[in-house]
Amino acid sequence: MDVGGWLRSLGLGQYEALFRASEIDADILPELTDVDLEKLGVPLGHRKRLLRAISGLAAAEISAAPSAPTGAKPHDAAERRQLTVMFCDLVGSTALSVRLDPEDLRGIIGAYHRCVTEIVAGFGGFVARYMGDGVLVYFGYPQAHEDDAERATRCGLALVDRVPQLDQAELLWSISVILNSITVHQSDVFPTLREVNRAFYR
Repeated sequence: MDVGGWLRSLGLGQYEALFRASEIDADILPELTDVDLEKLGVPLGHRKRLLRAISGLAAAEISAAPSAPTGAKPHDAAERRQLTVMFCDLVGSTALSVRLDPEDLRGIIGAYHRCVTEIVAGFGGFVARYMGDGVLVYFGYPQAHEDDAERATRCGLALVDRVPQLDQAELLWSISVILNSITVHQSDVFPTLREVNRAFYR
């Protein structure tokens, strides 16, 4: 795939030279995270558009993959995928929205989001969506590891430890973390993730 042409099709052709200089090709593209794009200097709106388009590419690749020949014995281990979903949010954020000026609250949520994103990336997770003061994270997608459930658990513990240390005067931080591991058929990965998104976004 021509990454430059793909960027131009998204209306983001200004990043073609940046991607080329960073040696980001079609093989690396699916592994890009929000943290990677932020380090490259891509603004938030464009990062969101790029990550959404990258997810779409992965979905198209799975849809286009040739089906197994009729009569072939399925290999369950290869066709099934373990996903661990983590959702974390700030405790007492409603009270904060009453106490604080909207600009101050945005600064606090931004610092919290950056902290979560950095820690999640360190454990190999993927930030799927920011929902106000909540963050939805996947372990096992788009890149799978044998110990994704353990990585998610360690990430949750790191967040519980790190978030309260954020430097915000007179602010007592508290975070809640929910973990759930699911096993899905390879062909059901994207429908399942859409359902997970809906469940947390309601």
